Amino acid sequence: MTSEVPPETPTEAPAVKPSDTPAGAPATTPAGASPAPAPSPSPVPSSDAHERERRHAQRAEGWSIVWMLVALLVWGWFAFLMLADYGPEYDGRPVCRGPLVGPLSEGRRCEDAWRAWPALLGVLALATLTTVTAAATTVYARVLTRLAHRDRPSVPLSEGPGAPSRG
Repeated sequence: MTSEVPPETPTEAPAVKPSDTPAGAPATTPAGASPAPAPSPSPVPSSDAHERERRHAQRAEGWSIVWMLVALLVWGWFAFLMLADYGPEYDGRPVCRGPLVGPLSEGRRCEDAWRAWPALLGVLALATLTTVTAAATTVYARVLTRLAHRDRPSVPLSEGPGAPSRG
């Protein structure tokens, strides 16, 4: 009970229309036809695009500097609140000590809303937030700067500054 399959005869492959090709499958061309040219790579951005990218990178760099200065100011404020003595003076020195300098000053005279721990922790959180923002903005500015210089046409070594002179 064997069934024989007749041998197939070689024939020309039928032309495949682009609509017949499933998505993602390579299209075939009929014999003798030239394949369609591949799309050319995107052109180098114009000088206007380079200038716009460069300005955007400089703006981000400026904001990163601003955020760094704000972070430094908030950290300075936090350090002042933690270290500086305060309150009424007695014999030329403030009576109340800073929370990190000496023992916690008890008494009604040393009550200060900014020296209480909830306020100090709030200032610490603000300092941390501004520091993280400054770091993220700095990284973003560096990435933009590198992207702005990525497609700039390079000068061949034989023509650029520092090239060996001919002669």
